[in-house]
Amino acid sequence: MEVVPVGFSVSGSAAIVFAGMFIAFGLFHGATSDSFERVTEARQAEGDADLGQQNTAVVIRSASYDSGAGQISLDVENTGASALSLNETDVLVDNEYVTGWQSGATIGVNSETDLWLPAETVTLTITATTQPDRVRVVTAHGVADTEVFN
Repeated sequence: MEVVPVGFSVSGSAAIVFAGMFIAFGLFHGATSDSFERVTEARQAEGDADLGQQNTAVVIRSASYDSGAGQISLDVENTGASALSLNETDVLVDNEYVTGWQSGATIGVNSETDLWLPAETVTLTITATTQPDRVRVVTAHGVADTEVFN
């Protein structure tokens, strides 16, 4: 009786190992390529945010409180090189977040836009029952100015 070996030949085994290595390399390459792209995009986004912050500046030119009307009036100038959005700008009165002020704000003489370009002044009025200690205006880039009332 003759014994016949069962199994693959050496070349068949080598082909299977090569195919497995090829698939593994493809998966590894895809994962590392995606990771590299995400890191690159994150660095670019961080650079854009840093540039936006460097080009942003605001100054509160005037601030007053009218006790008869119960209102704070502010004139805030965009002194930076970036265009800002009123919808991405926040106002805090004595560390309390104020909402709804954008609807009554005017940029120059225009109350129909929320785009606040460099060298333009926003005039806004906020209802307040008492004179605040301070008012803070914060832009989307985190750049802010504070007015302290005496």
